[in-house]
Amino acid sequence: MQITTSWMRQGIELGIEQGIEQGIEREKTLILRQLKRKLGEINSSLETKIMQLSIDDVEALAEALFDFSTVKDLINWLNTLTA
Repeated sequence: MQITTSWMRQGIELGIEQGIEQGIEREKTLILRQLKRKLGEINSSLETKIMQLSIDDVEALAEALFDFSTVKDLINWLNTLTA
């Protein structure tokens, strides 16, 4: 029988949350790299907007980026999120 104290459970939950957050940040970083490779340099304000996206929007961007030809396409896509 394994004894798990409440502080151990909290530590485990915190570790899981941190792992999820790190995974999301890595996904955003990967998408930024893909966008830069496809479109060229991305300005810092666009990078900031991308890093602030929700996970659902990040996943949608991961699919949409294949349709982008220019940075303007990216900007237009981001603008649809706030419209």
